Amino acid sequence: MVTRAVMTRASRRPALHIAGIDDELIREVHYLTAPSRGSTDVERLPIVRGTLAAPLAEDLSALIVCSDLQGVVPGPGGRSELLGVQVAAVLEDLAEGEAIPPAARTGVILAGDLYTMPAANRRGGYGDVAEVWGGFAERFAWVAGVAGNHDDVSGVAKLGPRVHLLDGALVAPGGLRIGGVGGIMGDPRKPGRRSEADQLRTIEHAIGLDLDLLVLHEGPRGGDQQPGNDAIRAAIEAGAVGLTICGHEHWRVPLAAHPHGQILNVDARVVVLVAPSPAPSPPPAGPHSDEPAA
Repeated sequence: MVTRAVMTRASRRPALHIAGIDDELIREVHYLTAPSRGSTDVERLPIVRGTLAAPLAEDLSALIVCSDLQGVVPGPGGRSELLGVQVAAVLEDLAEGEAIPPAARTGVILAGDLYTMPAANRRGGYGDVAEVWGGFAERFAWVAGVAGNHDDVSGVAKLGPRVHLLDGALVAPGGLRIGGVGGIMGDPRKPGRRSEADQLRTIEHAIGLDLDLLVLHEGPRGGDQQPGNDAIRAAIEAGAVGLTICGHEHWRVPLAAHPHGQILNVDARVVVLVAPSPAPSPPPAGPHSDEPAA
């Protein structure tokens, strides 16, 4: 089934391809996180620009992709909010200031792990991330993505038609075919985990849906110093997936290639993938267009 889907996609359109990712930051967001039990550190979340090699759909100029926004931002009155809520607001400001494309022409891809303990003094935890998904959905054209192993996504489905939570399914906002699988391999008695066999079976099913883009939380291995799952790597190579977005493991260099496509790891980073403008259509031929000039 995967082979048939690959042949269909190849005959219909080219795969998404990232031409490059800038070294220069667009912005940094400072936040609190828990590097070890009982302590809190200040970290910086980088926001960078990437360039797609070809245009997206006519009504889409960019994709925001991010994952593992595991931190909190202090607010007034001693309250704190999840990092992802603040990131959505910062990105909206960047769009309004024309540092990135307009929010109405930008889709959002979330690759999971958006929850952190409110005091940011202990790693792990499991909690509600609907506020993060909703923060992006209120500001941008649509949001699609997957749950991480720390995310309670039970409230996400109630956020409306512009929000697409994936776990083995396909959606096509703006004509962009996106499949996704949430969680990680592990003890299925724990939240956000499946057995290795079940997780691979779900990923292979998603790959067979004729995708432009695959979103995972736990992703494939990349190259040297780009850790990940070898079985998932084998699955995306066998399915010739053009572009895979993932998180869970941090890569210092976020982009990797495989024989049939690319892997973009957005653990603890935000990448704004900007597409080139479509070429203008040629003007219609006039009634005497074949006559030679005088």
